[in-house]
Amino acid sequence: MRRDAKTAKRLLKRLLKKQSCPPELLITDKLRSYAAAWRQIRPAVEDRVYKGLNNRAENSHLPLL
Repeated sequence: MRRDAKTAKRLLKRLLKKQSCPPELLITDKLRSYAAAWRQIRPAVEDRVYKGLNNRAENSHLPLL
């Protein structure tokens, strides 16, 4: 599925509604549409786009052996 900036903006807005406080930092993968949407929603908050930063969230969904 392709995700353009408009769809990414809608997704990020929906995710922000579920948070109790606004985030100080956003960690995303290297999809450029997330960065474009984030600059429109919250330009002052930093967006980190590095390969290994989201491994903790990804690994939390794995079953324990």
